[in-house]
Amino acid sequence: MNKVCIVGAGAIGGWLGTRLVVAGHCEVSALARGATLQALRTAGWRLSEGERELTAPAQAEEDAARLGRQDLVIIAVKGPAMRQVAAQIAPLIGPHTLLLPAMNGVPWWFPAATPALAGAPLNSVDPGGELLRALPLDQVLGCVLHASTTQPGPGRVRHRMGQGVIVGEPLGGLSARAQCVAQLLAQAGFEAPCSADIRRELWYKLWGNLTMNPVSALTGATVDRILADPALRAFCSAVMAEAAAIGERLGCPIEQDAEARHAVTERLGAFKTSMLQDVEAGRAIEFDNLLGAVHEMALRLQVPVPQLSALLGLTRVFAQQRGLYP
Repeated sequence: MNKVCIVGAGAIGGWLGTRLVVAGHCEVSALARGATLQALRTAGWRLSEGERELTAPAQAEEDAARLGRQDLVIIAVKGPAMRQVAAQIAPLIGPHTLLLPAMNGVPWWFPAATPALAGAPLNSVDPGGELLRALPLDQVLGCVLHASTTQPGPGRVRHRMGQGVIVGEPLGGLSARAQCVAQLLAQAGFEAPCSADIRRELWYKLWGNLTMNPVSALTGATVDRILADPALRAFCSAVMAEAAAIGERLGCPIEQDAEARHAVTERLGAFKTSMLQDVEAGRAIEFDNLLGAVHEMALRLQVPVPQLSALLGLTRVFAQQRGLYP
């Protein structure tokens, strides 16, 4: 992996990009725009990790054609931006380029890698299969992040906790290319195991995020306060039970109960989810990738999800009222 491009140098992209540049095992560039592009060009990559400050010069462009074909393209944008990004990054992608989406929720490639969904695209995530045509499954590696980062300002990233960047083939198994990407990430200091079942890793993370993200957005509360309320805790558990039933049908079983997962979440303390951060900043929320896609799969598989449906409706209207969702 000689040439790596970060598409979307925000909180996650900036964290990944800075660490890869500082490690020095590949040539790293960024596709960015606006204030982030200007900040990268003038001040370079900037990352705060505890007491440590990492900085490095950045090669950043707004036009993908100026960067040319890459060995690895890390797509670190949020779901609402994916259609626009897919149309912009074609010049980065050659026949052997690998695509690594570092995103929350259900990615565009998931139905194509899931027999229970018969390969049919999800309208909530990829209407008409547009993304899958532009970003084909055979060039994709799945990725699951276990980390918390924020962006205090353009081009500046603060890492709070977690180093996990799990990589794996969408169709399962261990491949040389997935292990190569995992090794590159490990050399940059990430905890980067190569998973033989990345879909299951993805579903497990989603199972926990599916409630905490929208409930925190609706209430404005940190996760510790959400779980401290018995009624709200029970509601979250009920949604998680429905999501576990969907996962079972998808071949992604959950081997943990909701209370055990709540205990893990409680250890985060007064933690703001990414969706709550987006609401506070007035940014579009990742509604479709986190809630819409799961609800659509439930309908397709005929799994009853009354609690999930209620959470979906509440979150959708909440976001629409604030101009954060169409």
